[in-house]
Amino acid sequence: MSGSSKRGRVAVGLTVVLAVSGAAAAAAGVGFDNGSTRDEPRRERSPQGTVKVTRETLIDTHKEDGRLGFGATTAVQARLPGTLTAAPAVGSTVQRGQALCRIDNAPVVLLYGSLPAYRALDTGAEGADVRQFEENLAALGYKGFTVDEKYTRSTAKAVEDWQEDLGLPETGAVELGRVVYAAGSIRVDSHKTTVGQGVQPGGSVVEYTGSARLVTVELTMDDQRMAPVGAEVTVRLPDGKTVPGKVTAAETVVDEGNGAPDAEPETKLKVTVAPADEGSLVGLDQASVGVEFTSSRRADVLTVPVSALLALAEGGYGVQVVDAGTTRTVAVRTGMFANGRVEVTGVSEGQSVGVPG
Repeated sequence: MSGSSKRGRVAVGLTVVLAVSGAAAAAAGVGFDNGSTRDEPRRERSPQGTVKVTRETLIDTHKEDGRLGFGATTAVQARLPGTLTAAPAVGSTVQRGQALCRIDNAPVVLLYGSLPAYRALDTGAEGADVRQFEENLAALGYKGFTVDEKYTRSTAKAVEDWQEDLGLPETGAVELGRVVYAAGSIRVDSHKTTVGQGVQPGGSVVEYTGSARLVTVELTMDDQRMAPVGAEVTVRLPDGKTVPGKVTAAETVVDEGNGAPDAEPETKLKVTVAPADEGSLVGLDQASVGVEFTSSRRADVLTVPVSALLALAEGGYGVQVVDAGTTRTVAVRTGMFANGRVEVTGVSEGQSVGVPG
């Protein structure tokens, strides 16, 4: 008694189910074990088309909605009492050495650094804040002192020159509140005090963001493996264009459910992405964008289209290898699926396999 095993072409969703007796498969001479094939090629029904087995890197992506903007806001609090007499326009950029605002018509100056100003600086002061201030003074072009942790008379002389250029009293000392430190250039996001109003120490004057356009995305905690700092992503813009980007920060936040009475707080991961080409984002200060994260990657693997898979009666999958006008079924082991292709072992690079037309 003889019979042939039934096989079905697997669709992308892999939903084909076959039910064929194992005895019939054995009678057909099909013995699959770690990618084995029929002993002798036989002329099977020709496929409608063929493709080559290719070697490539499979990347499975996970898409999320993001928001293009300038990142989180930071409030500048006054440390000097007086009247706010000037503030830069919302949306404008302030760089090192420029006035972030003016109180009693005297500038409060932006400098770069991670250590907040916490005390007045004068001759004899020592510490990391002295070095940070002197680094800025040198970056602004002032000379005649050594950049170190000591505020010397030479430092004071350079400060007098700086104060003269700013129109400040030439005291050689830096009063608390005269400078504000930020990581880099900033963008004014909003005014917290109206020009002409009085300000007191501790009162907010303006809020700012970084000057570079960023994308923020909220992920569930289950997805945090996709977004380590430094991970490369793809940002898809509203016009369909894509821009490469990189994860620059990730922090946990609590989503209160927008204040809904029955909503339970949910912990999420807030991810910040820096696009590689900020110039391509000009004109998109606030916009919804898509962000594609890499959820898994398999490098240097053999792949075929998912549609090339055959569901075998014995279980598992095979492909129809086409060679010199003959076809034979070869059992394969499948690995990662991504973008309509599947990783396979049991065939060789360059072989032709059948696919639907």
